[in-house]
Amino acid sequence: MQRRNFLLTAASAAAVRGANERIRGAVIGSGGRGRLLTGEFKEIGVEMAAVCDVYKPNLEAGLKVASSGAKAYSDYRKLLEDKSIEVVVVSTPDHWHAQMVIDAVHAGKDVYVEKPMVHTPEEGYRVMEAVRRTKRVVQVGTQRRSFPLFQEAKRIMTDGDLGDVRLVNGWWYNHQASVRQGNFTGEIDWKAWLGSAPKREADPARFFNWYYYWDYSGGLMIGQAAHIVDSIHWLMNAGIPSAVVVGGGRPNLAGVEVPETTTMCLEYAENFLATFTVGYKAMRYSGTLDQLVQYNGSRARFDVGRESYALYREDPKAIELKPAMQKIEPGTFNSATRSHIRNLLECVKSRKDPNAPVEAGHATSVAMCMAMESLRRGVRARWNGAQKKIDG
Repeated sequence: MQRRNFLLTAASAAAVRGANERIRGAVIGSGGRGRLLTGEFKEIGVEMAAVCDVYKPNLEAGLKVASSGAKAYSDYRKLLEDKSIEVVVVSTPDHWHAQMVIDAVHAGKDVYVEKPMVHTPEEGYRVMEAVRRTKRVVQVGTQRRSFPLFQEAKRIMTDGDLGDVRLVNGWWYNHQASVRQGNFTGEIDWKAWLGSAPKREADPARFFNWYYYWDYSGGLMIGQAAHIVDSIHWLMNAGIPSAVVVGGGRPNLAGVEVPETTTMCLEYAENFLATFTVGYKAMRYSGTLDQLVQYNGSRARFDVGRESYALYREDPKAIELKPAMQKIEPGTFNSATRSHIRNLLECVKSRKDPNAPVEAGHATSVAMCMAMESLRRGVRARWNGAQKKIDG
């Protein structure tokens, strides 16, 4: 399960739980992202005691990153039977997130789940119900909510210096030359990997590049917008958009279904419009400059990047606007994930809601589902709150 495949483990988080107490964790999905998260949990002090993946090479790679003596699983349900595991990381393809989170909380685990939280609106309601009924702590992997620079940006937005904000525009540019090629190099339980997705013959292209196939995700359009749109929801105090329209050309990556270049327009009942463009056939940028969101207020404009922000006050006579407030911190964003994990572990102790609770994850996921519906069917996707479904 590539980027998010079976893995997580536990840790003796003394800073979080108190002296001599141990948190044991596990990861479900030990692809690239799963292994990164495993390492971050370990670095903070969690003992990553179990790894689960349906693809043997990923499983073996995950075990090398996990804590010494970590147990291997190919069936995540068997992992969840281990009562010593307290926290589970779900880093599988998107279409598996909901069921794994639901099964984990029913097994008494707290969870860190990669974004987007779910793949359909119906799944989001099921996850919220299960989490609230079981009183488990679930953190969605939208780590900007725990990054100090973004928390400062939130406070600046709350101060009201911008005036009325009716337009938010954002973009994320970079360059992807091709998708991964190659064959399986070890055993894979293909049926388990597909899960609820439509049945088909084992296909390495789909496995290694699942991001770009509708059955499992919605491409970089969804992968990157899940971060950006979530941050817009947070800074604008917004909920599910009332309507979404997406434009996109043909894919420029061989063999995939989802284009790498799209623009979405989201309409909100909170009386603002947001646009977001993802373009992965643009030139390459550093992590400091690859993305920007502009909050266009009636008195000021607030630009928020991955590692920067700048506030520009209105000056109709200026030829060049100079920031009234600015911060640039190149190279700091990698710490956001670790801060997000720390927040989860603090909430494991306090039983409070984390920075990215399931309700926030659901609102962003519904927006992503509306975007997928719009692009796939060429329609203006509208949210029917009364019936909890997408019309279009």
